[in-house]
Amino acid sequence: QVQLVESGGGLVQAGGSLRLSCAASGRSLSSYDLGWFRQAPGKEREFVAGISRSGGRRYYEDSVKGRFTVSRDNAKNTVYLQMNSLKSEDTAVYYCAAHYSSGSSYNFARRIEYDDWGQGTQVTVSS
Repeated sequence: QVQLVESGGGLVQAGGSLRLSCAASGRSLSSYDLGWFRQAPGKEREFVAGISRSGGRRYYEDSVKGRFTVSRDNAKNTVYLQMNSLKSEDTAVYYCAAHYSSGSSYNFARRIEYDDWGQGTQVTVSS
């Protein structure tokens, strides 16, 4: 099991930027694929972005493509989500989640694939 802690959320105006961090402890993140999800009030938790354990594969939900970038630094045991051109509809609690990579293919966007979750960080975009 890996413990995940998100940080970097806050209040930002539309068009602004934030960088979220997801710091891991307990195990090396180099064995894990990581996903970012978000949940807005009254809505289901949805996939935002994902990155393979080596960083070689990255996936994005359509509405954030070209605005968000997921990256990782395995030496620091940390994954990042750079969010630019933020919109009011990006307002949500953002969560990172870890999937132990066995080499088998799976759908990064499915919540059930992830075993360990952080507590979330609030992102609020004012219009």
